[in-house]
Amino acid sequence: MAKPSIESRLKRRFIVMSGDHGIVAELRNAMPAGWEMRETLDLDAVGGFQDVLQHRFILLDLDEREAFAPVEVIRQVRTEHMLNVAIFCFGGTPDVRDEARLARADRFFEREEIATRLPLFCEQFGW
Repeated sequence: MAKPSIESRLKRRFIVMSGDHGIVAELRNAMPAGWEMRETLDLDAVGGFQDVLQHRFILLDLDEREAFAPVEVIRQVRTEHMLNVAIFCFGGTPDVRDEARLARADRFFEREEIATRLPLFCEQFGW
């Protein structure tokens, strides 16, 4: 297994998991300069734990039902990969949010506010 380079570890990037192209476009437009957004519907496509760890946080669409199971993605990050990468969820019913909370997601936001929150997340994780 190849180790990520220091340069790779210092890149400012995050993962977005959503099949909603409108939200993804809003996020891309709200993304500050110097950041990279990895859009995926399959966390395994990002790679193993060392590849997921190269991202500062994950934005997860709790309304997604066709492409992936959001709560299972949280479990995959927390139990399979054993990572504490921040997972910010948006959308979802109260029941789905409760499941995500039990799976150890970090924060929850409404769909309409996630794009306006992105610059704040990037500032917070810009170290």
